[in-house]
Order: sequence, then C-alpha cells, then structure tokens
Amino acid sequence: MAWIYLLIASVFEVVFALATNATDGFTRLGPSLLTAGAAAGGIFFLSLALRTLDVGVGYTVWTGIGSVGTVVLGTVIFDEALNGWKVLAFVLIIGGVLGLKLADKLAQQSSEPRAPQASPDQRPAPGAFAA
Repeated sequence: MAWIYLLIASVFEVVFALATNATDGFTRLGPSLLTAGAAAGGIFFLSLALRTLDVGVGYTVWTGIGSVGTVVLGTVIFDEALNGWKVLAFVLIIGGVLGLKLADKLAQQSSEPRAPQASPDQRPAPGAFAA
C-alpha cells in the first residue's frame, strides 16, 4: 500500500508544480488554491508512504516521479522545449526510481522471517525414520 500512497503523492507533486507555474506569482486565485491543495495532498500521502518506506527511498522516488512528470507535462501543457539531454535525464531518473524500488523489495525479502532450522542434535540419524 505504501507504493500506492507514494504514487498518489507523486501525482499531487506534479499538479503542485504545474499549478504553481499557472499562479502568475500567486496573483491568480484558482491556481493558487490548487497549488496549496496539491502541496498539502502530496505531503499527506508522502507521510502515509513513509510509515513503511525508508525516507531516503520514499522521498527520492517522490521527487523523481514528480520531476519527470512535471517536465513531460510542462512540455505538453506549456510548450516547453524537450531535447536529448532532458530525455537522457528522464531515463536516468526512471532507472534510479526502479532501482530504489527493487532495492527496497530485496531488502524486505531478506528481512522476512525464515523457518527455523533444526539444530544438529535434533536431526534424525541417517537411515532413521522420523516419527
């Protein structure tokens, strides 16, 4: 559930950034209210995600998704320039986000409790039948 909260927080982060651009220095009421609401929503859902995720992983993924989403949608909505360097940066950010998610999953798997192993004195002798 933490990753879903983090994804929701990231959407709020993108809305926050795009709405901030539309506030015209906080002189337009609608975008200003949207900016404040999106900032609050992003922080709220990030805090829910961080109950489970490490802050380093959660915050980095949140800002990474927010950054990529903001640049992509800024290009579409505000006609901002997109070049090869930006695309390379996207690939690196996405690779880093996926790497952090994989690292988190591997860390969880290695910390899961394992079935206790029988000590040598509890194991049946070779050829003996277990009761």
